[in-house]
Amino acid sequence: MDNFIDILKKDTSLLAHVIVILVITLLVYVVFNKLVSKGIKKHMISEDFDATNSRFLQQMVSVLILLIGLSFIIFMIPNLKHIATTILAGAGVIVAVIGFASQQVLSNIISGIMIVITKPYRLKDRISVRAIEGVVEDITLRHTVIKNYENKRIIIPNSVMSSEVIVNANFAEDICCEWVEMNVSYTADIKKAKAIMKDEIIKHPLFIDHRISLNKKNTDDIAPIRVISVGEFAITLRAWTWAANPGDAFLMGCDLLESIKEQFDKEGIEIPYPYSNVVWKNNRE
Repeated sequence: MDNFIDILKKDTSLLAHVIVILVITLLVYVVFNKLVSKGIKKHMISEDFDATNSRFLQQMVSVLILLIGLSFIIFMIPNLKHIATTILAGAGVIVAVIGFASQQVLSNIISGIMIVITKPYRLKDRISVRAIEGVVEDITLRHTVIKNYENKRIIIPNSVMSSEVIVNANFAEDICCEWVEMNVSYTADIKKAKAIMKDEIIKHPLFIDHRISLNKKNTDDIAPIRVISVGEFAITLRAWTWAANPGDAFLMGCDLLESIKEQFDKEGIEIPYPYSNVVWKNNRE
């Protein structure tokens, strides 16, 4: 290291070249990342644009830019060039040692490449993995960043993501089914309760008709509602509703629970709750 510093002090032109290459490398790195990030954000709204590939390619090219700059600096300095040549001569042993020491890192990189190629999830997809739910914010060479619904970032290694069961709400298509369940009492008019639920569902602005043309001709129900259980204190009704995406489905489900409850109250449909009768006996001797 001391010899390397002495060489730079004696050869000012070499020092100038090293500084120029370093500045150019960093400048190209920064400008490239800013331009690509700006372009990705600009085209993110387009459905045909694949932001996942673009972001991953950006990271790989960024690393390549730094490696090229470093290589120029190494081969410009005689001492470093000699060291680099010696390292390359024993590259087989070094690669084996490095590979053994960094198995997890290499596993994450390879898993990241496979994720980008096979696309089990993409940027902006809503996924669930290991009881973690959120939106994929970034896929780097080493890890996947998920932003949960509390606006927190969860960093998960790519090797973990590639070996886990992932629930992807946006895979293939965004359209989403939302179950809306309500409990009614045994004395309630079930047909009337179903009619109220269907009316509230159909008039909701986020509800979409998911039936295909053939099903419409066969007069299939636009919003089917079924009795799914007869419990200890209530009868459970379930409605199948559809929205354009998981976000709309969640909002629609929340709105419908509120509006259906209000209509049940107006129409005298009881929503029961469990209660217990306590019998107290006073035994006299």
